Amino acid sequence: MTELEYWTQQITQGRIGRRDFMGRAAALGVGTALASTLLAQAGMADEPQKGGTLRLGMAGGSTTDSLDVTTYTDSVALQVGFSLMNSLIENGADNKPVAKLAESWEAKPGAAEWVFNLRKGVTFHNGKTLDADDVVYSLNLHRGESKSGAAGPMKSITDIKKIDANQIQVTLSSGDADLPYVMSDYHLLIVPNGFKDWAKPIGTGAFMLEAWDPGVRAVVKHNPNFWMQGRGNLDAVETTVINDTNARMNALVTGQVDVIHRVDKKTIGLLKKAPNLEIVQAPGGWHTILSMFTDTPPFDNADVRLALKYGIDREKVLQALFAGYGSVGNDHPIPRGDPFYNSELPQTKYDPDKAAFHMKKAAGTAPIVLSASDAAFGGAVDMATLFQATAAKAGVNIVVKKEPADGFWNNVWLKAPFVTSYWAGRPAATQMLGVAYKGGADWNDTHWNRPEFDKLLADARAELDESKRKAYIWEMQKELHENGGALIPVFSDWVDAHSNKVGGHTPHNGFDMDNGLVAEKAWLKA
Repeated sequence: MTELEYWTQQITQGRIGRRDFMGRAAALGVGTALASTLLAQAGMADEPQKGGTLRLGMAGGSTTDSLDVTTYTDSVALQVGFSLMNSLIENGADNKPVAKLAESWEAKPGAAEWVFNLRKGVTFHNGKTLDADDVVYSLNLHRGESKSGAAGPMKSITDIKKIDANQIQVTLSSGDADLPYVMSDYHLLIVPNGFKDWAKPIGTGAFMLEAWDPGVRAVVKHNPNFWMQGRGNLDAVETTVINDTNARMNALVTGQVDVIHRVDKKTIGLLKKAPNLEIVQAPGGWHTILSMFTDTPPFDNADVRLALKYGIDREKVLQALFAGYGSVGNDHPIPRGDPFYNSELPQTKYDPDKAAFHMKKAAGTAPIVLSASDAAFGGAVDMATLFQATAAKAGVNIVVKKEPADGFWNNVWLKAPFVTSYWAGRPAATQMLGVAYKGGADWNDTHWNRPEFDKLLADARAELDESKRKAYIWEMQKELHENGGALIPVFSDWVDAHSNKVGGHTPHNGFDMDNGLVAEKAWLKA
């Protein structure tokens, strides 16, 4: 009998309590998800409890943040938005679409025409009943000249129209079998028809806005008319912006907050030993990226891009910055766990000789400026410095320009030609490839623009035969791996941590903080 089996037997026989079991499991390195599953099998799973104020300590907040759904670029606004408003579809725990404000949907043959059936009896915070006009208006906020991060995936939509009060039709210029995933995007939240007062959003969410101080804090209060059973159990949620990693960790350890995300991977071992803290960990599509504008010198030269790709020690980045909690990247955005991951591509490895060869071939001698900020992720500046050191061994001169965290997403990202950044990933491979690499996409941070690539993407979206679809998606990964402007060193696991008095905060492959839904799903134990 293993030690874990022994303690499982002890709790089953009533000899220890739930908290003792969770502490023993954590000490053995067992994740919260598995431990919770074992508790459920033992009949000891927690039931949601009502009341209390959950305190979140979060990075990813800036004074330039807005609650306008078209502007979300980072975690704080995303999480607050999800607490106030709902999407049509939710990305479920198994990364498959599940019903939210749309209770069902279906596509006509070819996947270019979809019908969404809306949930009846749902009300907004102001008492208005949800109907098709609200949904049509909300989705159209991300179409046309919109600057929304969802504008790219929505460009294939040619028409959104009301069929009746509880049904809409979405027509595409070409088929997209992954449209339900698009509708789960965190920008595509539903507000009343004609709504524009983003200082105090009105939605159908579990909470209503009490206070919003961008880059500092947010407070949301319980919505007594929330429609979803089993969720929205808290009286309030207070979010404090703590962009500094050490300060965020200290806030959890000292009890100033109940939940944090972006846990410093180097401290996970210590946190697992704390009897009153629990780790919530999940692999996913989150990846670091050093994005190069492929249409801007010197990055418009393929040899410069290859020199930089060979000049970074990915294993060292994974171990030094992420303590091994993740996997090395191969310069395309599809993670190993995705069913369409191209497993046959050769792994690009640190090779100073090859880096020097390609830089010499490109006749590159001038310093390469890399804009880096920990606003992208905790350790981004350290990664840039590590890259500077390993590239120097190949004679590649990188100058690290440290950028302030405040305003980074508005003033540096998508403006500087070579930056540290991250992508949270997307539930569908075609969605990730479209939002970041399709020619003309609003968030195309490498300025990648290849008609043949866009055709492969369109073919993959329209194809319902998975084997044919796989061939298209594999080819796109190969093209980015060999020629793209994305240097992707590492895919990192999502790691949150919380006090053991927090229930309902579960791991999710999509994004941290339970894919942004921690406020809606969590509760506090008595």
